[in-house]
Amino acid sequence: MFALLSTARKAILSIFSLGLIAWLVSCTPTTGPSPMINTSAPVQVALLVPIGTGDATDAFLAQNLENAARMAIADLQGVAIDLRVYDTGADATQAAAAATRAVDEGAKIILGPLYAEAANAAGIAVRNRGVNVLAFSNNTSIAGGNVFVLGATFENTAKRLAAYAAATGFDRIMVVHGDDVPGAVGRDAIVQAVVKSGATLAGVESYPLSQQGILEASSIIAENATANAANALFLTASVNADLPIVATMLPEHGIDPATVRYIGLTRWDITPQALTLPGLQGGIFAMPDTTVSAQFESRYATAFGGLPHPLAGLAYDGIAAIGALVAAGKSNALSAAVLTQSQGFQGTAGIFRLLPDGTNERGLAVAQIQNNQVVIVDPAPRSFARTPF
Repeated sequence: MFALLSTARKAILSIFSLGLIAWLVSCTPTTGPSPMINTSAPVQVALLVPIGTGDATDAFLAQNLENAARMAIADLQGVAIDLRVYDTGADATQAAAAATRAVDEGAKIILGPLYAEAANAAGIAVRNRGVNVLAFSNNTSIAGGNVFVLGATFENTAKRLAAYAAATGFDRIMVVHGDDVPGAVGRDAIVQAVVKSGATLAGVESYPLSQQGILEASSIIAENATANAANALFLTASVNADLPIVATMLPEHGIDPATVRYIGLTRWDITPQALTLPGLQGGIFAMPDTTVSAQFESRYATAFGGLPHPLAGLAYDGIAAIGALVAAGKSNALSAAVLTQSQGFQGTAGIFRLLPDGTNERGLAVAQIQNNQVVIVDPAPRSFARTPF
């Protein structure tokens, strides 16, 4: 089921905040040659998880990641994976030590760690030994060299939505973002995506992350959107924080969702109340292939007695990709060149592929809020042969 495809904010940004521990500039020294593997023998994979941090949430997530990885191993056919679990502890130094130990003990590839600072340190620790790291982070600032991020990225979401908006006539897009680090990162991703889509960037506006700050900024944002003839507002706001105020105040200041499309960089469907917000009616956001993700959740619940953590599927995806490549029988299966093959993989939330720059692309659906309900208006692609991005 999960195999190689044929060619044919902690409350601001929901899951994104888990990878937002440190925005780092990753150094990129020359990467050593990837270790060769014997595809007819068990392939040793190191799983680096956040055990030992003293945080109960981390411990729960660590167990979920291991569960999902072992579930993926059980699903592999004709491929043997020797999974060894390592504790990354509470700081990057421990993560680097764990990565070094794993490679010393024979690991051919590293799956994890979770947090960006730890993943960056792990990658640097083993880079000159040619071992690639498939991190659970979605912080693209650490991507590159031998570090690949598996988490869903702002860049990928922004690209999908900007392209869809431009193709459907909403081609004068204003970016509206909170004035914190995630907001700035989201802003940059959206600006880049708008330019690449061929749409017109109709301004960039920000607001302080406080109720009063948003109330005061709303009228200015609305005035500038009208002056710039924006027909779409691309928001970085999260349903758990700033979105309810933003999506209420902007319509009150004249930005009518009937004529100006609101676009969300974050998931709007995680709380039912968000679906009733006036500014979101007719608005669009991106989400994974829900059919595939529901299948994974159901199977995990059956095996382990409860629904998986939202990030658990990343461990399954990593093992599925490794297994699919090893199954091809090539000794260089875990090299960067092979990991980044263009057709990608099938994962727990749909198709995905790793890119040479260490980031990833994931197949996303475009969803729209219609009459307080989520409706898929452009399904997630099932193949990279004909993706909408």
